[in-house]
Amino acid sequence: MSSKFLTLCQPRWAEFLSEFHFSITYLPGHLATLLDALSCWDSFYPERGEDFIRKNPMNVQPIIKKDEVLPSRYFSVKVESFPALIDSIQKALWKNSKCRSILQEFCKDTPAGRLLTKFQSVQKDVNRELEVSISRFKRYSDNSRASPPVFNPGDMVWLSSKNIKSRIPTKTLSERWLGPFPILKKVSTHAYHLKLPSQWKSIHPVFHISLLEPVNKSTIPNWHQEPPPPIIIEEE
Repeated sequence: MSSKFLTLCQPRWAEFLSEFHFSITYLPGHLATLLDALSCWDSFYPERGEDFIRKNPMNVQPIIKKDEVLPSRYFSVKVESFPALIDSIQKALWKNSKCRSILQEFCKDTPAGRLLTKFQSVQKDVNRELEVSISRFKRYSDNSRASPPVFNPGDMVWLSSKNIKSRIPTKTLSERWLGPFPILKKVSTHAYHLKLPSQWKSIHPVFHISLLEPVNKSTIPNWHQEPPPPIIIEEE
C-alpha cells in the first residue's frame, strides 16, 4: 500500500484492517515465532469460544445437537432392550409398507403413480433377466467341471501339501500328497474331517474336497504298500 495508486483489492483490505486496533512491530530472533504460536491458542482470544457464542447467537448454526454426540446417549441402550427394539423396528417397517401400499392404490392414476408402477415393473423384469443370466452362466460353467467325488467314513484319502509347511528346505523335494489318512466323518458336501497324526496338533483336521484325492487300490494281488512316515511340519 506504499504506492501512490491503490489496486482494486487494496481499498477493501484497508477498510477491513481499519476495524482492528493493532500495531506492527519487529521482534528479533525467536520472539516473533513464539508470539505467533501463542496467538493460535483460544486464551489469547477472549471473544472466541462460549463468550463469542453468547454474544453472537445468530452466527452459530446448531447443525448437530449436543445430546447426539455425547457417549451417554449410546451407552443408555441396554442389552435387555434389544428384543423390544427389534420388535418396534419390525412394526415400523410393517406399518411403512402398509402405508406405501395404500398410497399406491390412491396414487396409481396420477402421473407419479404411473411412473412408480412403471419403475416397479422394470425392476421386476431386470431381476428376472438377471436370474436367467446367472442360471445360464452356471449351466455353461458346470458343463466344463466334473462332479466332486463322494467319500464315506472310513475311506482312505490323500491330502494335498499345498497349504502345509514342512521342515524340508525345498518345496521340490517335499511330497505333493500326504497320507493316506482315514475319513472320520462328512462335515458338509464339500468338507471332510480326517484323522491326522498326533504330531500335527497345529493343523485343523477339516479340509475342503479340492485338497483330497481318493486312494486307488492296487490291482496286484497280495501286494500291500506301507504308508510313508508322517512328515514333520513347522509349528505355528
